[in-house]
Amino acid sequence: MDKTIHLDDTDRKILAILMQDAQTPYRDIAEKLFVSGGTVHVRIKKMREMGIILGSQILVDYDKLGYDISAFLGIYLDKSSLYDEVATRLNDIPEIVGANYTTGLYNIFAKIICRDTNHLKEVLHDKIQNIPGIQRTETFISLQESINRPLRMINLDD
Repeated sequence: MDKTIHLDDTDRKILAILMQDAQTPYRDIAEKLFVSGGTVHVRIKKMREMGIILGSQILVDYDKLGYDISAFLGIYLDKSSLYDEVATRLNDIPEIVGANYTTGLYNIFAKIICRDTNHLKEVLHDKIQNIPGIQRTETFISLQESINRPLRMINLDD
């Protein structure tokens, strides 16, 4: 069964513009694509209804807010069948900003943001490692994020 939703070129260009900056006014998108603002509005509404556009985000510089540690956490579970329970508990920890069920060494690979190493140690020891079903964790501190961008599905310069 084909789960791919088919969009035309205009839909894809609208989506590409919004993926670069979700706050781009409809009027600006319309001018760039030589369509009406109403066309942009209708197509964005259609993509929301289809579940393609799920929301919008603001990118935040966490360093400037005092969160200096970004780390990745490899989580080993006692049994893979505990994934849903553990993921629900991880979702309750605000410092965890992303988590994926993975293949390979870890059952779950998570991203965590903390103020400093003491905060990281507190979150690991007091919150994460006390979750039933987590066997152990492995932490990787990020020294620098080089790439953080949306998927580029279309070249807007064409």
